[in-house]
Amino acid sequence: MMELDFIRWLRGRLPDDARLRVGPGDDAAVLDVGRGLVVTTDMVTDGVDFHLERCDPRRAGRKALAVNLSDLAAMAAQPLAVVVSVALPRKGAAELARALVEGMIPLAQEFDVAFAGGDTNTWDGPLAISVTALGEVTEHGALLRSGAKPGDAIVVTGSFGGSILGKHFDFQPRIREALYLNANYRVRACIDVSDGLARDLSHMATASACGAVLDIEAVPIADAARELAVTSVGRTALDHALGDGEDFELLLAMSPEEAARVLADQPLDAPLARVGEFIAEPGFWRRTSDGKSQPLEPTGFEHRGEL
Repeated sequence: MMELDFIRWLRGRLPDDARLRVGPGDDAAVLDVGRGLVVTTDMVTDGVDFHLERCDPRRAGRKALAVNLSDLAAMAAQPLAVVVSVALPRKGAAELARALVEGMIPLAQEFDVAFAGGDTNTWDGPLAISVTALGEVTEHGALLRSGAKPGDAIVVTGSFGGSILGKHFDFQPRIREALYLNANYRVRACIDVSDGLARDLSHMATASACGAVLDIEAVPIADAARELAVTSVGRTALDHALGDGEDFELLLAMSPEEAARVLADQPLDAPLARVGEFIAEPGFWRRTSDGKSQPLEPTGFEHRGEL
């Protein structure tokens, strides 16, 4: 009966939301939506995305929601609702489920996200949290990773590297930044940097049938990356910035003129920087200030398993 008890607790804990015709507790949720619907899903698991024995489960819950909101940010979608499913270890399942939701609620309230439902199961394995996030396309349209053109500038928000020291839990999804940029500037493509700056740049370039040149001395390196470099064997702060992943910053393609405009304006709380350009020739390159280039290895996180 834990699931029914949890649903009853959840209904009492969550506020009513006019966008929900049918909310948690039925086989599916019914949502009122106006424009096009954006749907994304991402799963986080104990032992891969966090270690439950070393972290407050509320932080794991927040992260599970935040990574999905970051995907909506990459599309410049206005968040609407989420559906949350969890596979819970049997021992302490009810307490853990409540802690996960308590970790999600403040972030959901911050971005006006409704909890539309989900599912709970218990098993003998580790915690797994699957969130499906729903967002609405604004009048400015959805951003895709496939819109970059040769000659476009590569623009990023924030700084990179060292997320394992805390940012991978505490990052702010760039929802507000993406919506503002899409409404006020001409953004051709966007992706959120989850797997690493170099790897996600390669994803965007490949989807756009372009190559890319990264000006490595222009990459904003986080203080955490410099801190890690002190103790890392064979890895510099730049290596961490290029490949650590879980920065959840925005990587954007803009025309050179539009990039110059947004960089001059600096309209966001997060700083914007130009870090390179897309090129017609396939391949990925790292360039230094003296103009010398060499191949760029798209380092970063990659899920591995047998197919």
